[in-house]
Amino acid sequence: MKARPGDRIILAAATVDGAVRDGEVLETRGDDGAPPYLVRWSDGHEGLLYPGPGSVLRVTPHGPSGTAPAPKAPTSPTSPLAPSAPKPPTTGAHPRVRDWQVRISVFGSDDDSEASVVLLADSPTHLTAHGHSHRSDHDRDVPEIGDEVAVARALRRLADQLLETATEDIEAVTGEHDVSLRSR
Repeated sequence: MKARPGDRIILAAATVDGAVRDGEVLETRGDDGAPPYLVRWSDGHEGLLYPGPGSVLRVTPHGPSGTAPAPKAPTSPTSPLAPSAPKPPTTGAHPRVRDWQVRISVFGSDDDSEASVVLLADSPTHLTAHGHSHRSDHDRDVPEIGDEVAVARALRRLADQLLETATEDIEAVTGEHDVSLRSR
C-alpha cells in the first residue's frame, strides 16, 4: 500500500458492531509512500497508522496545485443522527464514511409477529420503530409471512421517521418552514 498526503484511508470495523473509521493521510513516514502514515481521523484525532487487513486506501484527485479541494461545511449538529461530538469539515471531493446498521428483532407466535427495528448510527440517539402482523383465521399457518409483514411495517415506519428527522434538520439549518421531502 502506498499513499501520499491528501489521500483518504478507510478502516473496516474489526467486529460487526464496530464503526468504520476514515481519515486523511497527512504524512507518509515510510519510503516512497509506504506506511506508517500520520492520519487525521474524521473525529479530529491524529495518529500513526500501520495499515493491516481491512484497510482501504482511496486515492483522491488533487487540484492543479497538488492540494486537496477546499473543505465543505460540516453536517448539522441538531440532527439526532449527527455525531455526538463536533467533527471537522471534510473536503468536498472526499466521501464521508458512516457505518449505520439496522438491527431487527422479531418475536412471534403462531398467529402474531412483532418486529422491532433500531437504526444504530454514529450518535447517542437511535431511531426505533415497531411493526405488528396478525394471521386471520382463514389464512394458512405460515409464520414466516407474518414475520415478513411485521418487519416490513417496522422498516416503513423507520424510514418515515428518518425522513421526518431530515426535514426537521433542513428546516433548522435553512430557517425555512414547511420543507417537503419526496419519497423516491
